[in-house]
Amino acid sequence: MTLERIRYEACPLCGCEAITDLLAFDCSKHPLYKPQLPAEIQWCECFECKHVFTDGYFDAEALEVLFSTAHEYQQPGHEPDRGRMQWARVVERVTAILRGGGGFAAAPRDETISRWLDVGFGDGTLLFTAQEWGYEPLGVDLRRASVEKLIALGVPARCGAFETIDEPGSCAVVSLADVLEHMPFPKPALAHVRKLLAADGLLFVSMPNMDTGSWRVLDRDRRNPYWMELEHYHNFSRRRLYALLAEAGLVPVWYGVSHRYACGMEVIARRTA
Repeated sequence: MTLERIRYEACPLCGCEAITDLLAFDCSKHPLYKPQLPAEIQWCECFECKHVFTDGYFDAEALEVLFSTAHEYQQPGHEPDRGRMQWARVVERVTAILRGGGGFAAAPRDETISRWLDVGFGDGTLLFTAQEWGYEPLGVDLRRASVEKLIALGVPARCGAFETIDEPGSCAVVSLADVLEHMPFPKPALAHVRKLLAADGLLFVSMPNMDTGSWRVLDRDRRNPYWMELEHYHNFSRRRLYALLAEAGLVPVWYGVSHRYACGMEVIARRTA
C-alpha cells in the first residue's frame, strides 16, 4: 500500500487556490525512500505569491516510515569538530547582534534569558557550539533515537513537534537550520517561533535559495538535488522568505551564504515588539 500525500487545496503560504503544476521528479533513488512512499514528487507554483511547493505533505503514518532511518551525518556525535567550525561563525554573528553589535563576547545580552532552542537539531553540533558560547541549549526533534543520543552527550532535548513547547518568551534564540522547508505549513510555525522568543530575541533560519545563479546552473545541468528531496515541501526564494518573516513579526537583520549546503542561504531575524 502506498502512503499518499495529503494534497494542498491552496497555497500553504498565502492561501491562494490558483495552483499550477510545475515539475515532477522521481525520488525513488533518495537514500531515505521506502516502497510505501510515493515514488514521484509533483512540484506546484502559486499563481498569486509565486511560491513553489509540493502538491501535498505526509501524514503521521507516512512520517513514521520516512523517519525510521536517518542519514549518518544527521546523527548526534557525527564529526563534531567539523560542525563546530562550521557553526562558530553563525553563533558569533547571532551573539554580536543580540549584544547590539558590540563584539563577539560570550553569552547573550540578557543573562536571564539565555536559551538557544534548535528545532530539528540533526547532528547536534549547532547546540554544542551555542553551549560553548554560554547559551542554555535545548534541542527538539521528531526522531526519538536522535533525542536520546543528544541527551547522552550532555545536551537537553525533547522528542516531538516544537509547537508542543508552550513557554512564551523563554528563548533568546530559536534556530530552524534547514527545517522550515520540511514543515507543511511554515506560517503558523513562524508565529510559534515569535511566541517563544524573548523581546528582541533572534531567529536563525537557513534553507536552499532557489533564486541563485548556482541553482540555475544545477537546473541547466539537470543535477539539482532539491527537486528530488523527499523530506522537503517547499523551495523558497529570499524574497518569499522575507515576506513570510514579515507576516510573522520577524524582521531580517542579516543575510549570509551557507557554508554547508549548495545554494544555501542563512538569515537572522529579530522579533518585533
